[in-house]
Amino acid sequence: MSTKRRSYESGHKPKCLVIVDDTPECDRAVYYASRWAVRIGGGVVMLRVIETEDRNQQWLGVADIMRAEAEESANAALDRASGRANGIAAITPERVIREGDPGKEILDVIDKDVDISMLVLAAAVGAEGPGPIITTLARTAGNFPIPLTVIPGNLTDEDIDGLS
Repeated sequence: MSTKRRSYESGHKPKCLVIVDDTPECDRAVYYASRWAVRIGGGVVMLRVIETEDRNQQWLGVADIMRAEAEESANAALDRASGRANGIAAITPERVIREGDPGKEILDVIDKDVDISMLVLAAAVGAEGPGPIITTLARTAGNFPIPLTVIPGNLTDEDIDGLS
């Protein structure tokens, strides 16, 4: 990945990428990203990754139904997150749905949008660890193409307001 970031060049604006999933802490990332975007005049890109599973050809019809249901669920999650961002900062985020391995899809979205300048994730609260995406990306953080911002899942709206 050697795509040059253009976030602050003329004709461009900085964007942060937020991964939208079904975890409770996802709202913390959406909140922070929305506040950050309105503060600097930037944008938010919300990504929902549908993880693919092995699809047996004889069950293709079932796989198609499962894919359609996953896409419907992804759109519903993005609707909720976009509504939340609009309520927080009166912004309309870009929405992206991808299918595949989350780590690879995150990198591909970053590679294809030269204005994305930060990835915002929220860490889970509890003994089970920060969450699978953070754990996966932490292994490659030294070679990651943009900064990672990890929002603690226990921060309140007021806490995040003070930081963003």
